[in-house]
Formats: sequence, structure tokens, C-alpha cells
Amino acid sequence: MHPRAGLLRAGNPAEQFPTDGFLLLALLLYAPVGLCLLVLRLFIGAHVFLVSCTLPDSVLRRFIVRVMCSVLGLFVRQSDPQLRDASVRVYIANHVTQFDHNVINLLTSCNTPALNAAPGFLCWSRGFLELGAGSRAELVHSLKAYSSHGANPPLLLFPEEAATNGRAGLLRFSSWPFSLADVVQPVALHVQRPLVTVSVADSSWITELLWTFFAPFTVYQVRWLPSVPRRAEEPSEDFALRVQELLAVELGVVSTRLTAADKAEHMKRLRHTSLLPFAPGSSQPLAARPRVPSGLGTAEDARIAAMAQRVKEVLPHVPLEVIRTDLARTSCVDTTIANLLEGSVPFCPESGEDSADLPAPAPSAPAAASSTQGSAAAPAKPAPKQFAKSPVERHLSLQERKRALYDYARSRFAQKLRAARGGP
Repeated sequence: MHPRAGLLRAGNPAEQFPTDGFLLLALLLYAPVGLCLLVLRLFIGAHVFLVSCTLPDSVLRRFIVRVMCSVLGLFVRQSDPQLRDASVRVYIANHVTQFDHNVINLLTSCNTPALNAAPGFLCWSRGFLELGAGSRAELVHSLKAYSSHGANPPLLLFPEEAATNGRAGLLRFSSWPFSLADVVQPVALHVQRPLVTVSVADSSWITELLWTFFAPFTVYQVRWLPSVPRRAEEPSEDFALRVQELLAVELGVVSTRLTAADKAEHMKRLRHTSLLPFAPGSSQPLAARPRVPSGLGTAEDARIAAMAQRVKEVLPHVPLEVIRTDLARTSCVDTTIANLLEGSVPFCPESGEDSADLPAPAPSAPAAASSTQGSAAAPAKPAPKQFAKSPVERHLSLQERKRALYDYARSRFAQKLRAARGGP
């Protein structure tokens, strides 16, 4: 499954600029001031780095560095600090920028292990904890040994393992951070910046730092949530999913099943298509695309029509024109089905299909397996679920209904493939 465009930032750095004409004009007028601030803040940032390296970790150091960061245009606000539990050894936060751990470290003492950064001076200077572990099992073992010492600061972990825009949804949480402790404390992060978006998917930490110095200001809003204990005999996967749902509700976003690997695959595909003079998934306007011979265009239309028919068989309530439009952009049946199921492509159901036909909670695993591996009998469409009164219940119901849609679409798609191949 490929990540949807609303969850991941665009891979093109040009899309970091505003699309609104008025905001773009304001950015152009602000550019000379921003460049002057960038140069000035580079020198001030060097002093902030020296102060943070010289002073020992204490309340005084955090206060001084926080005040100096405000001169750099980086403001940190926190909500409900009284909820911060001093006995908790693991903080769990959503991941928005490459400096999330530095921001939370301005509020309380904590350490974030270096997962993808090479050990050395650069890793240390960015504020990561170097454990020297190679595999994931060795990392978990080292972190458990670290947490067992009460004198060490708590761990700050980002189970998404990749940054998102923080406005559409959360990547699926990895389960290994929840195997370190039986009690974790969720931390909700929200980042705002005028004129320029927070960052793009392929931007490095240096690029993000320069944009922070260029922009008038960047505001980090940190909200502390009550600590969450593990239930009796609860697996780490279920514990991670439960905390992910809580954070998603707090942030007002959806809890997705997409992983960091899905994001990496999505960005790899975007980079590949951007190198082509004409790619089906490119965002280039149709009028600006190069003209192709009529024979090639006819073959492409036939291919799109064949793929659209396959999607139509799985999702008969979706208009064919909507399917063709999205296939022209993605050139992938699986990606278009995922986009339509997740709602990233808006459409009005055709007559005969109503929004009340949306499925209820997903069936059990044996039922799903039997519907996929069974005979040619059509899969039963799940019945609708009543509208819940609580916002949390409605959000969880939405996730269950989406999972049921996936299972229902997969079973229909599998049966169509078996019928096309002449299998049993």
C-alpha cells in the first residue's frame, strides 16, 4: 500500500512554498528580511550550541537555552505540564520535524536514541543518545538496560520512525518501544510556521534548520497526556495501537496503518517519476505535458481503461471517471484502490450504492481467511454500524470500518483474480 498524499509531505521542495497568490507575494516581500535573519541567526545559533554543550543538564540550562532559542525564532509552549509523570521512564511522541527531541528536551530532561544516524560528533551534537547497538534486538536490549538505572533521564521515542506533516494522520506505531516499559506517557506535538511549511519529506535536518532561521518564527505546541499503563497480558502490538489511537484523537487526525517503509517506498516512487519527462503520477498540468504520438496515447488509454475496469469490479459504487482520473495519476491499481478506500480521492457514490453501505467492524480472522480462500461465493458485505455518541468511539469505529473495507475489497479482488485465471 502506498501512502496517501494528504499524510506525507510532497517530495518536491518547491511545494514547501505557499500556493495562495497573496501568501506567495508576502513571502517574496519578506525574503530580504528572512535572508538577513538567516545570517544573523546562524551566528546566534553557534552561541546557543556552545552554551548547550558547556552547561550541565539542569533547569537553569534548559531555561537559558529556551530563552536563546526564542531569539532564533523557535518558541516552545506546553499544555498541562502537571500531567508529566516523574516516574515514567518512556515518553511516546508523534514525529513532525528532525528537532522534536531537542524541543521536548527544553522542557524536561530526556534522551532519544540515534536510530538512523551514524555515531560520532554530528550525532552527539544533534542531541541523540549513542548506544552503539547494531540490530534492533541489540538496541532494545541496550535501552532496557538504560531504563533499568533510575538515575538516567527518561527515554523519548518516536514510534512512527519517520516524520509526517502532523496534520492528516499518524503512521503506524512500531511495537518495540512499548516493550521497554509497562507504563508510557504520550506527548502530542503540533508545529506551526507562517509563510513556509514546516518541511518536506525529503528535506534534511540542515534544510529544516535553515528554514527555521529564515522564517519569522516557528511555534512548537507540546501537550502532555496522562500516562498509559499496559493492560494485563496485553501484547506490545496492541499496546502500541492503543496509544496511537489516543494520540490521534488528541491531535484530531486519523490513525493509519501506513508504516515508515510505506513512506520510503512512496518517496522512492516520486523521485523515480520526477526523473521521467512524462510520468502518470506526476503533478505536472496536462496542458504542460509533452505531446505523444496518437498510437502511444491510444495504448495508454487502453491500459488505463483495463485497470479502471479492475478497480470498478472491486469498488462498483465508485464512478468510473473518478477511477480513471486517479489511475492516470498513480498508474497503479492497488494505489488507486487504497486512495479510494482511505478517502483521499473524494467522489459521490453512484446510484444503487449509498453511504449507509459502509461496513461495520472487521470480521474475525477465521472469517476473513475463509472468505479469501473459499469458493466462488461472493463475500458478504458488512452491515452498517450505528452512530456512536462519543467522539472517541466514533473515531475508533471509523478505523474498524476502514479495516472492514480493506478486507471486503481484498476478498472481492482475490475472487476476480481466481476467476480470471480459471482457478477453483
